Amino acid sequence: MSPALPEGDTPPDDGSLPESAFEGADERAFAVYLHVPFCTVRCGYCDFNTYTATELGGGASQHAYADTALREIALAAGILPPRPVSTVFVGGGTPTVLSVPDLSRMLDGVRDAWGFADDVEVTTEANPDSVTPESLAALADAGFTRVSFGMQSAVPHVLATLDRTHDPRRVPDVVRWARDAGLAVSLDLIYGTPGESLDDWRTSVETALATGVDHVSAYALVVEAGTRMAVQVRRGELELPDGDDQAAKYELADDLFEAAGLSWYEVSNWARTPADACRHNLSYWRGDDWWGIGPGAHSHVGGVRWWNVKHPRAYADRLDRGLSPAAGRETVTGDGALLERLMLGVRLAGGLPLDDLPPDARRSMAGLVADGLVDGGAAIGGRRIVLTRRGRLLADAVVRTLVA
Repeated sequence: MSPALPEGDTPPDDGSLPESAFEGADERAFAVYLHVPFCTVRCGYCDFNTYTATELGGGASQHAYADTALREIALAAGILPPRPVSTVFVGGGTPTVLSVPDLSRMLDGVRDAWGFADDVEVTTEANPDSVTPESLAALADAGFTRVSFGMQSAVPHVLATLDRTHDPRRVPDVVRWARDAGLAVSLDLIYGTPGESLDDWRTSVETALATGVDHVSAYALVVEAGTRMAVQVRRGELELPDGDDQAAKYELADDLFEAAGLSWYEVSNWARTPADACRHNLSYWRGDDWWGIGPGAHSHVGGVRWWNVKHPRAYADRLDRGLSPAAGRETVTGDGALLERLMLGVRLAGGLPLDDLPPDARRSMAGLVADGLVDGGAAIGGRRIVLTRRGRLLADAVVRTLVA
C-alpha cells in the first residue's frame, strides 16, 4: 500500500501556477522526474506508488502509459516558460519494465518541450534482472547517460527477506554491460534488513565496491505501515534491528567507501569525484525546480509544491479529459521554507551557511558542536553547518535542535 497523499489546496484544473512561482527562475536549475508506476513483483517492504499487473485493474495499462505521460509533458510545456532541463530521472516502480522505445518517446517528449542543457544528466532506475546488454545499449542510444541498479544486497537470504527476485551474481554483469554501453553506473544498497548480520552487510558493500562503480547509495530500511513486511513484524515473523545495529552498519559502509576512494556528499550517498554525484538528487536537496510527471509524482517550482493523483487510472482519466492530474498544492513560505531548507541542506557534505539561520538557531550551534554532531572547525572557520559522521546518523535531531 503506497502512502497517502498530503493535504493541500485544490489546484486549478488547467494546472496553471501563480506568477510568484516564476520569480528568479533563471537562478535555479530545472529538473524533470518521470515516474513509471509498474513492477513485476511488489517487494514486501515497498510503499512506493507502484502497481503489479494484478493490482492495476482496468482503465490503465503499461502499454498506453507513455502516451498518457506525454500528455502531461505537453500540459507542463504550456505552463512553464522555456528553460533547459539540467537533469532527468526516470524512477518507479521499475522503469525498465517498459520497452526502450516507450522510455525513449517520453525522453524525447521532455527534450521537445524544453530542450536539454549541454551537459544534461539522464538517469533511469533498473533492477538487475530487468536489463540486457542490448537494452542498455539502446537506452544509451536514446540519450540516457546513467543507470541506477537496485542491488540492495549481495546475500541471498537478505534478498529473499526483501522479496527481491534477481540473482546477486548478476550484478557484476549488469554493471559491465552498462559501462560497455557508455553509461555511468550507481548501485543502491539497503541495510538493516531483518536477519542481516554485520558480516552480511560487509559482504554487500564489498561486492558493490568490487564492481568498480563510481557512485553508491546506502539507505537504512524503514518499514512503513501497510506494507507486507510491517505485517510480518507485527506478527513476530520478522524482527527489526535496533538503532545501534543500524549505526554500526552505516559506519562500516562509510569506512569501506572511504577506503575505496568514495566520499560522502549527502548522508546516504557516496561518489568517487564530485562529477560522479547524482546531480538530479542534488537539485532536490538544493531546492531547485522540478516537474514530476506521472501518478503520485510531486513537483516544486518557485516555492509552489503540488502532487498528482495516485492511481494510473485516475491519472489517465484526468489527462484524457484535458485536465491537470494535480490532486493538491501548497505554497511553502516563512517558517515552512526555512525548515525545508534546513532539512534538505544539512544533509549535504557542503553543509549550510550559518548566515542562512535565524539568530535563535545560531545560538544552538555551540551545543551541537559540543555534542559532536556538527564540525566545529567548519562552523568557526567556514561559518557553515557541516555534520560530523555522528551528526549524519542524527541529522533529524540536529534539525529539530536548530528550529526549537
